[in-house]
Amino acid sequence: MAESVIGKPAIRLDGRDKVTGTARYSSDEAMVDPAYAFLLTSTIAKGRIREFHLERARAIAGVLDILTYLNVGHDAQPQPGPSGGPTTTTMQDERIWHEGQIIGIVLAETYEIAREAAYAIRVEYDEEMPSATFGSAGVQEEPREPGAHEDYDTGDFDRAYAVADVKIEREYGTPTQHHNPIELFTTTCAWNGEHLTIWEPSQFVHGLRGTVAKQLGLDPEKVHVVSRLVGGAFGSRGAATSRTAWIAIAARRLQRPVKLVATRHQSYTIATYRAETRHHIRLGASRDGKLQALYHMGREITSRPSNYNVSGTDTTARMYACPNVRTRVNIAHADRNTPGFMRAPPDTPYMFALESAMDELAFELGLDPVELRRSNDTQTDPVKGVPYTSRSLMRCFDEAAARFGWKRRDPRPGSMTEGDWLVGWGCASAAYPSNIGPASARVTITPDKLARVQIGAHEIGTGALTLAAIIAADRLGLPLEAVHVELGDSGFPAANLAAGSSHSASIAHAIAKACHEATARMAQGATGTIDAYAEHVPEGMKPDSMQTVQKGQVSIQHGPERERNTAYAFGAQFVEVRVHRRTREIRVPRMVGAFAAGTIVNPLTARSQYMGGMIWGLGCALLEQTEIDERAARYVNDNIAEYLIPVNADVAEIDVILVPEHDSEVNPLGIKGIGEIGIVGVNAAIANALFHATGKRVRDLPIRLEDFL
Repeated sequence: MAESVIGKPAIRLDGRDKVTGTARYSSDEAMVDPAYAFLLTSTIAKGRIREFHLERARAIAGVLDILTYLNVGHDAQPQPGPSGGPTTTTMQDERIWHEGQIIGIVLAETYEIAREAAYAIRVEYDEEMPSATFGSAGVQEEPREPGAHEDYDTGDFDRAYAVADVKIEREYGTPTQHHNPIELFTTTCAWNGEHLTIWEPSQFVHGLRGTVAKQLGLDPEKVHVVSRLVGGAFGSRGAATSRTAWIAIAARRLQRPVKLVATRHQSYTIATYRAETRHHIRLGASRDGKLQALYHMGREITSRPSNYNVSGTDTTARMYACPNVRTRVNIAHADRNTPGFMRAPPDTPYMFALESAMDELAFELGLDPVELRRSNDTQTDPVKGVPYTSRSLMRCFDEAAARFGWKRRDPRPGSMTEGDWLVGWGCASAAYPSNIGPASARVTITPDKLARVQIGAHEIGTGALTLAAIIAADRLGLPLEAVHVELGDSGFPAANLAAGSSHSASIAHAIAKACHEATARMAQGATGTIDAYAEHVPEGMKPDSMQTVQKGQVSIQHGPERERNTAYAFGAQFVEVRVHRRTREIRVPRMVGAFAAGTIVNPLTARSQYMGGMIWGLGCALLEQTEIDERAARYVNDNIAEYLIPVNADVAEIDVILVPEHDSEVNPLGIKGIGEIGIVGVNAAIANALFHATGKRVRDLPIRLEDFL
């Protein structure tokens, strides 16, 4: 038996193709005689289309067809939203739900002709006054409906808060943010008789297949989705969007393949985004720092028809030992496109509020922020009263604090300087639920000891392809180079949505089970090529969960939803900030993050995931914000020239610590997700450090130099 390759650094198997430009993404697929599509999008945010003026566009040589609700509006059913409910419909009728809504598609012989024709179209509207965001007239706010998330009421919050020795009550806010993946939103569709093939970057090929089949009234077996590689997703490619069905309809009308590559500008409104949030936090504690009462009220923006929300109180309610907890979440309906999942969707905004409030409480109590968290650490879920499968939060804090040099911190705000720079040190907790879902896989072993793994999983840039190969190599006792992995095809055995830090645990168990089946056959004397198929349904999930995924529906067991225990990964974020005494320029010269996430299959890609999350957290704290013209409910910096993200000059020293953790309870392989947790808490750590540097607390993101003028 070969030595195990799990836990040993492995270079990404898709790395060479990506850096040399030979990797094939969805829009790279070669088509015979394709037509090209360009989207026509609304220029108003609320109202109705009165009339299309298409004459100039139709007169342009090379224009093949123009689709609007008038000629194809009834050809597709509305697509579901990112959480399954209603969303902003597109091209079904004359209704305008938001600025930038798809209202037409121009088809032409070339991309350039299609674009020219789209710009030649004039649309008359009956416009209404839109409502953009919190505080805008006409925004309708309501409690979120009971569903996947709960409102918590443990103990007696009112009484505990009233008698607490020390109380703080604060408001925090986070802005709209957009994913901006490098790969644009693209769809190519081609028909072969009654069979449809879709090439599209997707985090859930079986989900995309099922949704489009339902929209078009097709048997799912007649829809084939291919998404070999994804050039960045971060949640933006998790749910089906309306464009796919319309491009399929366009290809059917023309009887030739149709390619769409939406513009960067259009991606801000034809896909999802991280919605604005507002938070009301109340903390009550004893003089020694023990939390007695915790209240977290979250408010989230969504579209008019959707009830989509992320509800991060699932984590904040159980982050610390507190006997009296109350949480609430409201959703506010505005004239905007429906938001969706974006890296650590609930915890990035909600933990910013809680971890900022914890720092404010530490200051009020005169306690070290690390020690305040130690005083409230717990190995028991305070909401459910069950144990965590493992919780290494304070080990992460201790290792990160030692590496950072936290003992040298002078706690007085504004006390640490270096030349013209005010120096601040801050920290925050990181946490993300350890989720898992059902998956299936096929493993084939040839007589010459080569293995092939096929699974409808997704390489969204996280290293899933390499992880799949490592698991197979380990279970089959083969060298890594003897394993070939094929992902991203709905013709392969079904895997769940690649999201929520669930993908690694989900696909690893299915692959391991298929490998076990293959080796069992070999042990029984089977010869020749051995083909083994296996399904894995995690303990505690319904037996038909695999069939749910095969039908294209998401089925995930979330860390807080388990019966016997609660499963989370934990971490600690430490940052140093510098604020220039005169210009108020903000810099982050160093960051240290320590994370404990069970079995680390590939330390090389794990470190990259953590580092990428920390860099994103820096951008979340100081740079990222989609600016909104509230009069028109329109995004105004909808490009990557003006939408600010961290670049090399913003990122100095980043130190990632992988804290060893063995967890035999979370799942058989002990795997916790790592893709999301790296961003969690960074925004709060930076805000806390800026308070330490300047003595001024900023509670709304992003924090810019003008906040300190």
